[in-house]
Amino acid sequence: MYRNSLKIISLIGFVILTNIANAQKPRARDIGIPFTGTPGKYNAITDVAGVEVGYSTIISGSGKDYIGKGPIRTGVTAIFPNGKANHHPVFANWYSLNGNGEMTGTTWITESGFLETPVMITNTNSVGTVRDAVLKWFVDKKWYNEDFWYTYPVVAETYDGFLNDIYGFHVKESNAYEALDSAKSGPLKEGNIGGGTGMMCLGFKGGTGTASRIITINNKQYTVGVLVQSNFGRRANLTIAGVPVGQALLDTLKTILVAPPQYKKDEGQGSIIVVVATDAPLLPHQLKRIAARVPLGVGIVGGRGENSSGDIFIAFSTANPDAFNRKDNTQVEMLANDQINPLFQATVEAVQEAIINAMVAADTMEGINGNKAYALPHDAVIRLLKKYNVVK
Repeated sequence: MYRNSLKIISLIGFVILTNIANAQKPRARDIGIPFTGTPGKYNAITDVAGVEVGYSTIISGSGKDYIGKGPIRTGVTAIFPNGKANHHPVFANWYSLNGNGEMTGTTWITESGFLETPVMITNTNSVGTVRDAVLKWFVDKKWYNEDFWYTYPVVAETYDGFLNDIYGFHVKESNAYEALDSAKSGPLKEGNIGGGTGMMCLGFKGGTGTASRIITINNKQYTVGVLVQSNFGRRANLTIAGVPVGQALLDTLKTILVAPPQYKKDEGQGSIIVVVATDAPLLPHQLKRIAARVPLGVGIVGGRGENSSGDIFIAFSTANPDAFNRKDNTQVEMLANDQINPLFQATVEAVQEAIINAMVAADTMEGINGNKAYALPHDAVIRLLKKYNVVK
């Protein structure tokens, strides 16, 4: 009996330690922030079957910025539409709310209607490095399933130069490889990770966030998943669950600017990249419409598409896996336009939750020259939501 009790206690202890070791950072729902809509199992873009996400995070050094040496606060994110082991193009399209940014490969997506590569996200000055690395990775992994194939890598960016030695060009080919090789399905880490490592959002620390929604159309269930790299907006506009949180916290935990990077960062500067995935059978023109609904979710939390913000969004569908064919005619399935309103709603809901998830998960970060972005104060947010009777 005594030995059995010890075994049980040991087993319980092992389970607790394992759960702690594997624990995710608190998410918006975990701390009590309410959202509409039904999330998927992981409440992540990986709820769309086949989607895999990988990261490379680079954090090194502290103190004064010595260009080329650091401090470094940056990284790379990789999103595969149907897994790194499966290469077949998927229907896709994109949309820009404000084009002060970059997403490579979009010209061909507009022309062809297909996304043929993973979607990569990094910092502004590393787009070229990551683009070239993706092509090399394709060759090294023999990822193409034909003798001859050329694709245009899709690489997007936001600017992390307030916290990161961005002119030191610290993202290398190996970091892109790490993000690609580590891609997997399941729950995802958020906040200061991958391409979102050094990003700021709505006056607080930002970064990488994700969310999903399950919807039903004609008695069939579909999933919409979203991943954001969130680096935009003014604190005064931050709105959570309809509550003007930014106004209430305007003078709380203000960003510290000890010494500017290459230019002074004004409020509203920054960008947001959003990747939307769905398993609903949509054609490219319909996916353009999905991507065009992303700004509604961004606006709900406080984004205004300001002049210096690069707000660029891409949407793809994993349905119709045999749509791409070089030689033969193919038949594809599509939802009628009159049926897709629930997908618009799901996109808007998932985008706003993904942005708040990024902020909730992000930790306070000090970067170059002692510049500091504070984490969103969870307790203060919940107190405000209670004050407005959003949380009881």
